[in-house]
Amino acid sequence: MIASPTEPRKDRLIHERIHDPYKSLQKPVGSSVCPVCNAVFKDGHWQWLEFWPLDTPREICQACRRIRDNYPAGFMTITGEFVQTHRQEVLNLARNQERAECALHPLHRIIHIEEQADAVTITTTDLHLPKRIGQALERAYKGRLDLHYDEKGCFVRVKWTSPKNKLNHPTMKRRQL
Repeated sequence: MIASPTEPRKDRLIHERIHDPYKSLQKPVGSSVCPVCNAVFKDGHWQWLEFWPLDTPREICQACRRIRDNYPAGFMTITGEFVQTHRQEVLNLARNQERAECALHPLHRIIHIEEQADAVTITTTDLHLPKRIGQALERAYKGRLDLHYDEKGCFVRVKWTSPKNKLNHPTMKRRQL
């Protein structure tokens, strides 16, 4: 039997585009509080609140579960000569971006920062924070920013490489004559 054009087809499987193993299949009913970070799930999203009822149910948020399991959703690599000479500046910029993002979105956090001689690697609990850090580095110091999103999973790999010309640093600009 052939389906009519107005009748929906029932022989297709709908595949989920992005699979995030840490995202809950359904939202919690009512409010809940993360016992690890004290983020509160209220009005359909996680948020920071100063007060909540003592009898609010406890549920660990996705970010704390990712941190506990060391299972990042974002991976940021910062390389180049500039990183070797201005490491603390780069780390401060990354931490400032995390603070700004986390103030609005409690689930967007840095899991770990690993420092090597010629690179810095940052793992995060979400997809947006590595991109935000990379864009801030690109705005401040130029360089090259590469983004790669995993098509089948919930993962992003971001790489920022400092420019070859050190004169792109804000304190090292050429004077125009």
